[in-house]
Amino acid sequence: MCIYVGISRNDTSEEILKFAKKIVALRIFENNDKRIGLSIKEIEGEILLIPQFTLFADCWKGNRPDFSCAAKADKALRIYQEFVDTIKSLGTSISLGVFGAHMNIEQDNDGPFTLVL
Repeated sequence: MCIYVGISRNDTSEEILKFAKKIVALRIFENNDKRIGLSIKEIEGEILLIPQFTLFADCWKGNRPDFSCAAKADKALRIYQEFVDTIKSLGTSISLGVFGAHMNIEQDNDGPFTLVL
């Protein structure tokens, strides 16, 4: 599961806990009958978690994205780390992108699901 995480200036630790639990419990993988019904934990899958503040870019006006809805770096890093810690505590394997870094992500989208939470 590849997850791009944007933290808004209004996000709280409580919301992060809720989303972490939701992500680990989402039943979006096929079972033996080829029906959707298994979670990432049930298939013993892995999560790649990538911090991405640009998800909160407002491009409605003008030609330059406005990032004022994104959390400031210190708050975003704290909440991102809480998110990581919560997913780990739920027993799911996780790999991480680097917070604040320029990353080159190669992704092969295999399956019917692309979700926005």
